[in-house]
Order: sequence, then C-alpha cells, then structure tokens
Amino acid sequence: TIIFFVQSSNTMKIEKLYSNSELTFYKPICETSIKISLVSSRINAGFPSPAMDFAEEQIDLNEELIKNPYSTFFVRVSGESMRNASIYNGDLLVIDKSIEPVSNKIAICCLNGEFTVKRLLFEKDKITLIAENESFVSTVITKEDDFEIWGIVTHAIKKV
Repeated sequence: TIIFFVQSSNTMKIEKLYSNSELTFYKPICETSIKISLVSSRINAGFPSPAMDFAEEQIDLNEELIKNPYSTFFVRVSGESMRNASIYNGDLLVIDKSIEPVSNKIAICCLNGEFTVKRLLFEKDKITLIAENESFVSTVITKEDDFEIWGIVTHAIKKV
C-alpha cells in the first residue's frame, strides 16, 4: 500500500510495511523534494498584526521531517497511552533509527513481540517504559523480556 500526503500539487509518498492493533509502520519514499509555501513571518496566536509581512519562501517537507532517509520510518498511533506527551490516537510519528536512545526520549519499542510507543527511562540497572497517561502503568523491562528499541520519535504529525 502506498499512501500520499497531498499539499497543493506536491505529494509525500509512504509505503505501508506492517500493522498490529497498536501501531502501523510506514517507510518514506524520498525520491523527490516536496516544496510547499511557508509564510516567512510567525503567526500571532493572540491579536493579529496589521503590519504582518506575508512574503513566502519554500520549504521541503522531506528536509524538514526526514534527516536520515535510510533510517527513518513512520508509525500511525492507535491508543491514548501517550496523550500527556501530545501524542494521540491517529497521529503519524516520524521515527529515526539512527538516533541514540537516551532517558526522556520517546521511542518505538518491541516488547515480547508487541510494538509500543513510550518514554524511555534508563536507571542504574533497569529500563522503564513510561506511559504518558495516568490511566496506564509504566513497564519495567526485566531480563526475561524480549526487548528492542526500534527508533526515536522525532516528530508527531496530527490533524487539527
């Protein structure tokens, strides 16, 4: 399956790789640039400025979102365990496998054959996967667990 994100006449292609009940994995196809208009001045969230300059420049979404194309993939989130980190059901996460996992980073992990997205906490002799929702419990990784960190979340793309 190939999915297109469309902005004007530009498209970002992603290819579906794998899906389970919690996450759906995609691979970016970065063969072409994806240039869209960017308003050069910041948008005021309070009162609008009548003197705002609307001169436009171009940005490439591949360059903005994908720093390492060969180690980047996308994941669609199902569930609410990370809502306090502003990651919601249906969000599309950009994941980079080349980033070193450290405490406080949000990661895609495989725990005992199941994929999950959680905040990492590395302590002296243990790893904890922290849910960012008080309705969910954090998980301490044990020696008996089959555990792998697949990559670090770099962006969350969401509909508003």
